[in-house]
Amino acid sequence: MSRITDRLHAVDRAVFDQVAARSWPGAEPVLPRLSRSANRGMLWFGVAAGLAVFGGARGRRAALRGLGSLAAASLTVNTVGKRTVRRRRPLLVGVPPSRHLHRQPFTTSFPSGHSASAAAFAAGVALESRRLGTLVAPAAWSVAFSRIYTGVHYPGDVLAGLALGVGAALAVRGLVPSRDGTAVPARPRADAPALPGGEGLIAVLNPLSGPPPLITDPAHRLRTALPRAEVVVHDEDDDLVEVLEDAARRAAERGGALGVHGGDGSVNAAAAAALRHGVPLAVFSGGTRNHFAADLGLETVEDTARAVQAGDAVAVDLARWSPGALPPPAPGRGAPAGGAAAAAATGGGTTSGAPGGTGASGGTVFVNTFSIGSYPELVRVRERWSRRVGSLPAGVLAAVHVLRHERPVEIRMNGVRRTVWLVFVGNSAYRTVGFAPARRGDLADGLLDVRVVHGGRFARTRLVAAALTGALGHSPVYSAALLRRVRIGGLAPGTRLAFDGEVVPAPGELVVDKLPASLVVYRPVARR
Repeated sequence: MSRITDRLHAVDRAVFDQVAARSWPGAEPVLPRLSRSANRGMLWFGVAAGLAVFGGARGRRAALRGLGSLAAASLTVNTVGKRTVRRRRPLLVGVPPSRHLHRQPFTTSFPSGHSASAAAFAAGVALESRRLGTLVAPAAWSVAFSRIYTGVHYPGDVLAGLALGVGAALAVRGLVPSRDGTAVPARPRADAPALPGGEGLIAVLNPLSGPPPLITDPAHRLRTALPRAEVVVHDEDDDLVEVLEDAARRAAERGGALGVHGGDGSVNAAAAAALRHGVPLAVFSGGTRNHFAADLGLETVEDTARAVQAGDAVAVDLARWSPGALPPPAPGRGAPAGGAAAAAATGGGTTSGAPGGTGASGGTVFVNTFSIGSYPELVRVRERWSRRVGSLPAGVLAAVHVLRHERPVEIRMNGVRRTVWLVFVGNSAYRTVGFAPARRGDLADGLLDVRVVHGGRFARTRLVAAALTGALGHSPVYSAALLRRVRIGGLAPGTRLAFDGEVVPAPGELVVDKLPASLVVYRPVARR
């Protein structure tokens, strides 16, 4: 074993000496500066900021994943790697003085922390976006090589650091899967017209959704991607539901499709309009969170435009909540967007008074989530503050408000009386990160994801502790089930409910059920 180790060290030193002796044209003014810029990860923080600002939603996720991978790699190197293998740094005798760093590192040599950080960041970015990872990779390789070039590491240190960094990125992906790793299957396939250039598409753009554009106006981007589409920019003085209804009606007359550019609330209203008029829906991600578009794999305007022009579409489930008596039976899997599904959602009767996806049967559709308890109050407070202080600070303020002032609510769920902090109902089964529903793997599974946080002493503290220790499934304060229908009653006057970001007064009794495969949505078959 010692012979093998000695031979590896000899090869390592020989390669180091060759790099030191060789002339590298153009490297001298670049690599030492690049190596210094990567100290404490500053280079990668700068790259992450650029990705977040100019890379859109995918760039922001890639930046976060890259930084998370970098943190994992740095922690491993500094707590395990350098303390386990206490290898001395190379001697600088053969390295030209012009390559020397102004400040020589004083820690042990194995493995290279700079190389581990560079590889972790680049691999993390690549796991979220291959295109962005390809752009970052040359800088990561250059930083790694600079550690040999400047004489502060042997090649073996660098190779070990690279391997450790890639491993850290993969470990982070194991804990928090990337979008590509949780892509919704492109099924069931549905018939939708191919609209070359967007001809026949009427797209409604809600400029109030999401943060203000930094570079390109969304209307211009839509018209560039689909030059023959009709783009309607919603005016805040007009009713969005009425604008979407008119657009859906005209799209049906043309044999085209309805489009919507906005957040989940706008998508909810558009889904209800598309369902009523029996037209496919094209979702252009334009809000703050965009859960429905993200679960479909629609991250950019160009993603949706490609599907619209090719006629690539899938059928997805809608869920609905209905006050009072049970609504008409939900149609079976594979029902078309109009016909029986639309009749089930819009049959005779009075409306529920809820905004967004209200059907004339008294049923109100939702594409993402429905909840009763503390979450509706959190949404209400967050929306009140978001325009003043921004989405993230508003979310923090809302969470603090809810923790301080909210109390459990009394409900009757499927005939059983309960005291709960929260009832969550998801349209299709969600994967979970901690105790929070995160992503959906199938938008046409015919199921409701029902989760309840029960009341009781220290319920919130016990819930968090169970999530952190991995014992959530055995916690008495948390329960979850996959159902097709749930009945909720005994709600006191003044109780609120939330669905797809909208908050409305809750009726005393209600039923939540499914409309399986009832909405046709454009979605590219091939992911990038």
